Amino acid sequence: MDRLLSEINEQPQVLQRLLDLEYPSIREIAADLGRREIHWVLIAGRGTSDNAATYAKYLFGAVNRLPVALAAPSLYTIYGTPPRLRNALALAISQSGMSPDIVAVMEEARAQGMPTVAITNAPDSRLARTVERIILCHAGEEQSVAATKTYTAELLALALLAVALGSDGERLKQLQALPETVAAILAGREQVFQRAERYRYMEHCAVIGRGYNYATASEFALKLKELTYVGANPYSSADFRHGPIAAISPGFPVFLIAPGGQSYPELFQLAEELRQLQAELIVVSEREEVLSLAQSPLRLPLSTEEWLSPITAIVPGQLFSYALARFKGLDPDRPRGLRKVTETF
Repeated sequence: MDRLLSEINEQPQVLQRLLDLEYPSIREIAADLGRREIHWVLIAGRGTSDNAATYAKYLFGAVNRLPVALAAPSLYTIYGTPPRLRNALALAISQSGMSPDIVAVMEEARAQGMPTVAITNAPDSRLARTVERIILCHAGEEQSVAATKTYTAELLALALLAVALGSDGERLKQLQALPETVAAILAGREQVFQRAERYRYMEHCAVIGRGYNYATASEFALKLKELTYVGANPYSSADFRHGPIAAISPGFPVFLIAPGGQSYPELFQLAEELRQLQAELIVVSEREEVLSLAQSPLRLPLSTEEWLSPITAIVPGQLFSYALARFKGLDPDRPRGLRKVTETF
């Protein structure tokens, strides 16, 4: 079995391990942060971890009413003009903890007296040594170049932190169902594989989500680029209406991330419009009415609360990207031009 597929399949166990082992530490971090005057969150991440940061922007805003800013590391490492921080939590997200520019953001935050936390899979990394507290992903070694199990672990770590900061017992119960839900999605992998073959000659596509699942659209598009070399462009459905929809021609592939929730009605309406434009629709959802509009439905077998749906909705995207790479005759474990650890300055 390819390493990538093996790691995709590990995700229920990784999520359960994170729930079991890390939540007590996250509660301690949240209690410490509760004693400090925090008005907003500054997040630093690159690549897949930057997509996790996009999820955090909606998560902390909706669950904790905290504004989130995504750091511009070049201000620290290239321009030497880091912004002044006050009353901020500085949060780094990095699977490897190796990128110097992410470390630089945290070093400056500590120098300015801000609390610093890192979500990472590498407890001995330079990033882990730089920050005050770490949240471990407990994903085990990830050998495949494309991140899968570390991405969903990062999302779960963020969700656990949001719950702990809000002392929300009901949301914590909802989190406990995630490993089983992801396992159910993986059990239907053959259907996703069969859908992917139809797109073996695809060269360009759009991937669309809204709200929490704007992060899913970005991560799905990244996996398509990394593994299949398809020119996949991610959009918020709102931004998509502000121009890119004009590029839709008959047969143009559009991936729509549309699980149930408050964003669903607007996404369903967009699906109807795209159908009228004769787009080729590939839809990730558990809702039959929107799946019925798709040439290729990627059905989620179980419903998940919208605030957690990015952890489940990306799994069909991972499986689809893996399968499409294979149908294109590509090696998903050796994408061209990429290395497992990318250091940016």
